[in-house]
Amino acid sequence: MTVIRIGHVLALAAAAVLSTGCSSLREELDRERNPARTATPEPAPPEDRPLPTLAPTTPPTASTPSTPAATCPESGVRITPGLVQGAMGLRAMTVTLTNCGTRPYELNGYPAVRVLDEDRAPYDIEVLKGTDGIHMAGPAPDPAPVTLKPGESARSGLTWRMMSPDTSTTYLEITAAPGERPQTMETLDGPLDLTDTGRLGTSPWQKSD
Repeated sequence: MTVIRIGHVLALAAAAVLSTGCSSLREELDRERNPARTATPEPAPPEDRPLPTLAPTTPPTASTPSTPAATCPESGVRITPGLVQGAMGLRAMTVTLTNCGTRPYELNGYPAVRVLDEDRAPYDIEVLKGTDGIHMAGPAPDPAPVTLKPGESARSGLTWRMMSPDTSTTYLEITAAPGERPQTMETLDGPLDLTDTGRLGTSPWQKSD
């Protein structure tokens, strides 16, 4: 006589039910996702595409502005005008002389100045040694010997009274010292308004700080 244990039979039956239920659940989910039962294509393997070739890069180099170097005159000194400063009709401008040569350069006294029009023809301007003759300008320092080493500078001040801005004075001719060749330069900020008064005061050369 064969004895069948009820517990064992129930366990096997439960396992079968669970297995069947899981299978039915999977099928139901598959049916909802793909009602037409079309085959799902497998993902294609990635193509072996060649990597892009990078062009070699050249490190940037610093660019140097191509500004022409200022030439040094035969005298070994270069004279340049500054900007005009003005208040209450009084005008002043600084002229700078730089020793651009290779030897010391000596100064003593005032620069010789001529005021030129746009065609570089001279105006009839009275140039004073000192500034006492210019109203409200005040006295200038006394002249003294100045020795400039190569690269050093000296300055002189020009002072005048403004009367009318309608002038065509755009050039100055300045001689650093007696016996030197004059240097002609264009004013930096337009015409000088001194032709109506006709007087220009100068201060002696002084070594720049």
